[in-house]
Amino acid sequence: MSSAVDRSLSVFPAGCNGEFNLPPRLAKVIARGEGPQLWTSDGERMIDFSMGWGSVLPGHAHPAIVEAVSQQVARGSNFAYVTEASLALAEEIVSMSPACDQVRFSASGTEATMYCLRLTRAFTGRPKILKFEGAYHGAHDVGVVSLFPNNPPDFPECLSSSAGIEPGAAVNTLVAPFNDLETVQQILQRHGHEIAGVIVEPFQRCLSPLPGFLAGLKKAVHEAGALLIFDEVVTGFRLAYGGAQEYYGVIPDLVAYGKALGGGMPIGAYGGRRDVMEQVCEDRLGDPGYVWTASTLGGNPVSTAAASAALSLYREEGVYARLHRLGAYLRRSLASILAERDVTAQILGDGPIAQVAFTEATPRDYRSSRHADGRLARRLMLELFSRGVFLNPMGTKLYLSLAHTEATCDEFCGTFADAFDAVYRASESTHAMSS
Repeated sequence: MSSAVDRSLSVFPAGCNGEFNLPPRLAKVIARGEGPQLWTSDGERMIDFSMGWGSVLPGHAHPAIVEAVSQQVARGSNFAYVTEASLALAEEIVSMSPACDQVRFSASGTEATMYCLRLTRAFTGRPKILKFEGAYHGAHDVGVVSLFPNNPPDFPECLSSSAGIEPGAAVNTLVAPFNDLETVQQILQRHGHEIAGVIVEPFQRCLSPLPGFLAGLKKAVHEAGALLIFDEVVTGFRLAYGGAQEYYGVIPDLVAYGKALGGGMPIGAYGGRRDVMEQVCEDRLGDPGYVWTASTLGGNPVSTAAASAALSLYREEGVYARLHRLGAYLRRSLASILAERDVTAQILGDGPIAQVAFTEATPRDYRSSRHADGRLARRLMLELFSRGVFLNPMGTKLYLSLAHTEATCDEFCGTFADAFDAVYRASESTHAMSS
C-alpha cells in the first residue's frame, strides 16, 4: 500500500470523499487524468467509466477546458457577482432551455435542486414534495429520502436513507414509483392540496421513462396546482444538447443543472418561469413570498468559462449521434457477454450511459431494477476496480465521455468478461462447499 493511500485512509473517513466504500486494499489516490484514462499515485493506469460521476463529459484535461480555465483564472477566480463569463453562460442556457425564462447559478447540482424545492414551496404555499423512489436529487434532506431503501414501505410513505436528516423532511416528502402514472395520480388526488411540487429525474438513474409518462406526469401535476421540477443534473447536455426537455419533448416549470454543464468544473444552475424565479429578487426581502438564495461560488468566472467551453464542444456537429452510437455499442457488447454465459440480466441505459441489472424482471422502477443478488453484483464491481476499471462500486452506472471510443469500450468489456468469470467461479465454488 502506497504512502499516499495510507495518508488518505488516515485523513478521510473510508479513505475517500464519499460513497465509494472501497475495501482498504483497493483504495487509490489519483494523480492525473487524460481523455478516458487516469493514473494513480502508484503509477497504475485505469480506464475511467465514472468520469467524475458524469461531470467530465468532454474527457479529462480536454484542451478547450484547460485553455478556458487557464485564461480566466489569470483574470480572477471569484467575485461573487455577475461576470462576463457567467452572463454569457446564463444567456446560452436561457436560449437553450425552453423551461428557463431566468436562471441563477450555484456551486453544485445539490444546491440547484435544493433551491428548486424552496422556490416551489414558496410559490405554492404548500409544504410537501413528491419524489420517486430510488431517485437521487443531491445530498440535502429530500435528496436522500427513499434513495435506496432495503425494505421500502407502501407508497407514498418514505424511508430515510441517511441518519441525521431533519424529521420534517420525512414528514413532508411523499414517494411514488417511477413510471407508474396511475399511482402518482392517486397520490395527487389524496394529497394534492398539500403538495407543492413533484421533482423527477426524467431519466431516473438508468431507467428510461415509459412513453407518455412524463407528459402525463406534467398534466397531473398541473391539475393538482403544483409545479413540476426536472432534475437535469445527469440528463442536462448528455442525452441531447437541450437535455431531457429536448429529448422527451416535455417542459417543466423549474429545472436544475450540474455535472456535464461544467465540463469537469464545479457548477450548478437552476431556472424556470419568470413568475417563479422572481421570488428570489432581493428587493422583496421582508415580503412573505421572498425566497433567499445565494451562493458564494455560484457562477464564478472560472467554472462558467469552462462551462461555455464545454457547451461549445457539445454543439459541434455529430456529437450526440456519436455519443448515442457509442452507448448503444457498449450496451450491446455487455448484453452479448452475458448472453454467451447464459446469465439473466438486463442492460439498462440510454445515450452515453449504461448499467447492468442482474434481475429477471423488466426494469421500470426502483424495485424492479434492483439486483436479485446485490452481493454478487458488488463483488463484480470490486473485481472490475481491482483489474483497472475506475468506477463507483456502490452504484453501477457507467458514464461515457467524448473521449471514449469503441476501443475503450472493447477494453472494458474484455475486463468485464474476465472479472465476471472470476467472480462467478468463486461464487459457484463457495456455493458447492456450503452444499
